[in-house]
Amino acid sequence: MKLFKITSVAALVLSIAGCASVDTVSRNAPLDVPAFGVEGGIIARSYVIEDMTFAASSDLSVSESNSYYPNADVVWRGDPIGDRIQQIGTIFETATVRNQDRLEGNIPIVVDFELVRFHGVTERTRFSIGGVYNIVFTMSVRNAVTGEIIEEARLIKADLSAPGGVAALMQEQRGQTEKVRVTDSLTQVFKDELSGTYNI
Repeated sequence: MKLFKITSVAALVLSIAGCASVDTVSRNAPLDVPAFGVEGGIIARSYVIEDMTFAASSDLSVSESNSYYPNADVVWRGDPIGDRIQQIGTIFETATVRNQDRLEGNIPIVVDFELVRFHGVTERTRFSIGGVYNIVFTMSVRNAVTGEIIEEARLIKADLSAPGGVAALMQEQRGQTEKVRVTDSLTQVFKDELSGTYNI
């Protein structure tokens, strides 16, 4: 299984405190890369994931407040207290790795993610009224061999419901922790966004 490197790309997204890199083993990309099937302005995707990057602006605010709805860009409680941006990057990495086996196309790609917002629920919210994991990011796709941009960056909203109270406790007892649910949801979102067709 191949892992990826979580990085900040360009000066705008540097200076993330504690944002470490996750080095990984890479398989060789084929040199002979077939072209896409294009018909009527629609491209049929045929991807295989070779690599990914994850970036977040240093301007994103992070909150550890246990209020019902902290005023911040990043709120995450599915991991122990630590570097929340790095923890979210690891979730994106895991969801991407899972799709290596799900996408069996011909075009080796690099997927570039940039976090815009990741507002989960606090302990107080989760064990009372519940809420929504508000997850927003941009995604672009590059050819892993040529570096050519295949799909320009686009904004993706991947919200997920966050049941509260007894429902949240029952999910925990079934092993459906916050991290499990969010990772599973993003895995499906990535698959949907990287398969099928798209307009050019």
